[in-house]
Amino acid sequence: MTTSSPVSPNEDVFYEGGPARGDLIFNLVLGATLIGIPFAVGAIVRALWLRFLITSRRVSVSGGWLGRDRTQVGYTQIREVRSVSRGLGAWGDMVLILKDGTRLEMRAVPRYREIEAYITQRMVAVGGTKATEAPPGFGVDRAAA
Repeated sequence: MTTSSPVSPNEDVFYEGGPARGDLIFNLVLGATLIGIPFAVGAIVRALWLRFLITSRRVSVSGGWLGRDRTQVGYTQIREVRSVSRGLGAWGDMVLILKDGTRLEMRAVPRYREIEAYITQRMVAVGGTKATEAPPGFGVDRAAA
């Protein structure tokens, strides 16, 4: 199987593939209604051209029209990982917030809990970022404040 971007011999591939199949199936069923047609088209475009490559050194996302847009992020550039489950927890959407404030969105990620844990583990191992650090405004005990 060919990779979407070259992998060096000294990096291990954790996940390589496209979005969750359940996302496509769910949105195609939803596309039977007039309101669901745009969601179905979006799911088809994601299924055709969105690819994730998560290795021991970086996160790479290829997408856009015909898969021409490619973004690669090293673990030292990531400040925070946020995720939300979709499809009753079978897949999820993730956002990697980078240290410069930009965001890398990853939609319909299969096994997103495992991938989020892996990215967080690599952030700690490579960059020394605290994995338990809560974003501002979250986890504040209002009674103590």
